[in-house]
Amino acid sequence: MPNHQFKQNKQDEYYTKRYAILPLIKYLPKNSTIWCPFDKTESKFVEVFLEFGYKVIHSHINTGQDFFLYEPEEKYDYIISNPPYSLRERILERLFLLQKPFAMLINDAGLFDSKKRFQLLSNNKFEIMVFDSRIDYEKNGENMNGVPFKSIYLCSNILPLQYVFEILNKT
Repeated sequence: MPNHQFKQNKQDEYYTKRYAILPLIKYLPKNSTIWCPFDKTESKFVEVFLEFGYKVIHSHINTGQDFFLYEPEEKYDYIISNPPYSLRERILERLFLLQKPFAMLINDAGLFDSKKRFQLLSNNKFEIMVFDSRIDYEKNGENMNGVPFKSIYLCSNILPLQYVFEILNKT
């Protein structure tokens, strides 16, 4: 078993649906390379970005590519994914250290509740994409409609304004 910096938490296994990725497309230049650091080949992030003509690099802890220890050797322009919520503070810290534009689909509850996250966000440029409704996810192959949390994209150097409002088309 590879040496990982974190243990995978089964509570973090919420898979993103296609419609939740589409609002990002208009903010990403064509011919960009996107690193999806928490994604396997069958990830909707990987599928959607490939469908729209982006080059995609994906990695996942289960394939020995620990986000805290791994960075692709290939040049990439953006880091985009749905990260493990339980590790969002450490993930945000690493994202800001990497100094690449990013968009992470995260739970907005308690975003500023820790001193560490408050410092990270107050000392770094970030934007937030807010949606008109909650995003539904998949878990264990089942639709998780009506999840008890609201998701946002926390971004850095992607959106044109600090707050962008988007309507989700769930059809």
